[in-house]
Amino acid sequence: MNLDDALQTFLAEGRELLEDMEAALLRVSEEDDPTESINAIFRAAHTIKGSAGLFGLDGVVAFTHVVESLLDEVRDGAIVLSEPLIELLLACNDHIGALIDAVDAGEKTLAPEVEQTGVALLARLRLHLAAPAQAIAVQAAPMAEPIAGRSAANANPSDLGGAEHWHLSLRFGPDVLRNGMDPLSFIRYLATLGSIERVVTLHDAVPLLDALDAESCCLGFEIAFKSSADKATIENVFEFVIDDCELRIVPPFARIKDYIALIGELPEEPSRLGEILVRCGSVTAHELEAALTAQREAGNTRQAQPIGSILAGQGTVAPAVVEAALAKQKQVKDSKAQESQSVRVDADKLDRLINLVGELIIAASSANLIARRVRNVELQESNATLSELVEEVRDSALQLRMVKIGATFSRFKRVVHDVARELGKDIELQVSGEDAELDKTVVEKIGDPLMHLVRNAMDHGIDAPDVRLARGKPAQGTVALNAYHDSGSIVIQVSDDGGGLNREKILAKAVERGLVEAGKVLSDGEIYGLIFEPGFSTADQITNLSGRGVGMDVVKRNITALRGSVSIASQPGQGTTVTVRLPLTLAIINGFQVGVGKSVFVVPLDMVDECIEFSAVEGRDYTDLRGQVL
Repeated sequence: MNLDDALQTFLAEGRELLEDMEAALLRVSEEDDPTESINAIFRAAHTIKGSAGLFGLDGVVAFTHVVESLLDEVRDGAIVLSEPLIELLLACNDHIGALIDAVDAGEKTLAPEVEQTGVALLARLRLHLAAPAQAIAVQAAPMAEPIAGRSAANANPSDLGGAEHWHLSLRFGPDVLRNGMDPLSFIRYLATLGSIERVVTLHDAVPLLDALDAESCCLGFEIAFKSSADKATIENVFEFVIDDCELRIVPPFARIKDYIALIGELPEEPSRLGEILVRCGSVTAHELEAALTAQREAGNTRQAQPIGSILAGQGTVAPAVVEAALAKQKQVKDSKAQESQSVRVDADKLDRLINLVGELIIAASSANLIARRVRNVELQESNATLSELVEEVRDSALQLRMVKIGATFSRFKRVVHDVARELGKDIELQVSGEDAELDKTVVEKIGDPLMHLVRNAMDHGIDAPDVRLARGKPAQGTVALNAYHDSGSIVIQVSDDGGGLNREKILAKAVERGLVEAGKVLSDGEIYGLIFEPGFSTADQITNLSGRGVGMDVVKRNITALRGSVSIASQPGQGTTVTVRLPLTLAIINGFQVGVGKSVFVVPLDMVDECIEFSAVEGRDYTDLRGQVL
């Protein structure tokens, strides 16, 4: 892969990480234990910073580093993740996205407005970082207090706790500070998983004063740690420096018996030795990978050792646990574990496949006609088998284009979050049916119409909090997105629990504009459908979101272009539901072939209501269809 391809991969992955970061920020305030979400936010920022550094994107690195520093304090509990701070981090997320877009566009310098936004955000970030600095220093002091006169040479692990303690031997790499990491923060974070009983600071690698480099880390630690956490959880504390430090985790003696018991309870299925040890928790995935690397480097030489011997020799796992894993392995066949196989395919290649399948179907139909014409029974049977196989190929090809609509729905969480605050309303988004699948092309084109519907539901549908309370409703309004399959189509519903549509007001406005004749009787569905007319609006005032009559007609036009339909149902005081029905795919259209004179036409099958035999009334050019003239 050349550098340009690698950069495009970074841009794509960076945007995915920003989406993950945004989703975690939006849900973190609703969680009872937000620890995992906070860690996910930190990991996203750290990964973007590290990857950007590989490509020399200094602007992205500099800004993201400050965001990461703030998130590190949040993760340590020194800063509370309040609602204003979430708003600030969401704005930072948007700015990082703008920086990535600028890189993608090949811009050498940032646009003035983007640069000004970055400066303002950095100032706000540093205000949050500066406020709790004194408290952080006070908390940090006792946690890494060095024990006088101790060094790596005379630090005895047995002095660091009893048999029920984890023992961590930790030596940071010299470049850990240059990479923006604070060794002390990892030890502070470790303390959130249990109790640090004792710490011995290793300073034997510190050089003489004239050779000392202030940016190099020369310290290591021997830590006695009491916790109920498993080995993988403890190792994950050092996830971001795992490749820049030496870490050995020795479990409590009591854990060895637990590991052996867990190995005996594993299911009877083929597994490699390393997989058995990872599954029982005695070895982490990183430790196993390090041992496998050492084994590969030894190659086929005489020095190459079995993986169990390497792990035991490194002190990673007790020999008794390795023996138990080997005994378990002998009970089942030694075969390769099944690997999940997936391939990322370019959309153009899928389109080419669909086109070829379409041509294949046409060719199979022609062969079928020829077989009937020559009245060859064997040829007809063979052709019937061919037609069935072609249909299966068609269905399989179409499945390759199917994607879940959940990715589209997730975009609206941020929309609801931002628009609700702009409108001064408390609105919750409820999503269901995210696993419903439809064609990739349909998913891409339905996003904007759904965006209009969601914003319209928030602006027009959800009433103000005081109005809701007066009507006996909870102050928080709800906008719901739901998707499900129905009769070969996908149905998407956008609902709200607001005040509903004003039937009389819509009808009066339609009569005023000449869309409906005065006195004409219309059903509720027909009246509600009038809001899709161009320029139609009943808003009393124009806002940034609505009131100009632009949007709903575009929604209907875009949905119709996708061969779909849209309808509205509303109950006064209870809310409104907009139902969109779309075909699952646009790649292949089932048609109904008809002949008129010598011409042949194909009518889309979803537009055919029924087929009847035409029999003209004697002496007339019409037929009688159930008492009606046709």
